[in-house]
Amino acid sequence: MTITNSLPTILVVDDEESFIEALQVGLKREGFRVEVARDGAEALAVFDAVRPDAVLLDVMLPKISGTDVCREIRKKSTVPIIMVSAKGAEIDTVVGLEVGADDYIVKPYRLRELVARLRAALRRGALSATGDEAAGVGTVAIGSISIDPEQHVVTIRGDVTKLPLKEFELLYILMSNAGRVLTRETLIDRVWGSDYFGDTKTLDVHVKRLRAKIEVEPSDPRLVVTIRGLGYKYEKIVA
Repeated sequence: MTITNSLPTILVVDDEESFIEALQVGLKREGFRVEVARDGAEALAVFDAVRPDAVLLDVMLPKISGTDVCREIRKKSTVPIIMVSAKGAEIDTVVGLEVGADDYIVKPYRLRELVARLRAALRRGALSATGDEAAGVGTVAIGSISIDPEQHVVTIRGDVTKLPLKEFELLYILMSNAGRVLTRETLIDRVWGSDYFGDTKTLDVHVKRLRAKIEVEPSDPRLVVTIRGLGYKYEKIVA
């Protein structure tokens, strides 16, 4: 008989032993299984061997940087990735978001906040993987762009594109509500969960990344438009 370990596995990538030890104790107490890597090269090897449910990834790492590790993981997986940066180094974390991370957190942080973010990320990942979030809703097509929640693919002007999880969810919500202004709070709640602790920078970076992929001129967006003081809107295009 095969016994399945139902505990979610978190890959912690950090080169500071004090943080590693504290996280191992804290996360195990909260019901997670913890795997550890202490540099970028080891992180990629452990990721392939373990296939974790989420990755907690420090920006500053020996051998291979956290942003490069994130980029490599994103080439083969949509697993939730939370970037970690030292206070004052948030610009590095923004770069991490731009290459595919789902969220970021700044050291020093409280375990309670980290656990809430991990659980929210895992919950969103599970919904996307099972298709529950898109249950009863089919492909949405507007103009030359269509999004298929069952196959998790986007077709942009005839080219089929795979988007990272959070970008896909963001685009799907925007396109499903085309013509309506969605507040920043609504988008964060729908994509990152109601218990999200972070600020709106994460949303802004994901919108920027999304525009780079779907807009003809990302610097002059015509599809995902900013409604100042409120949020964002996906424009309805009349064929």
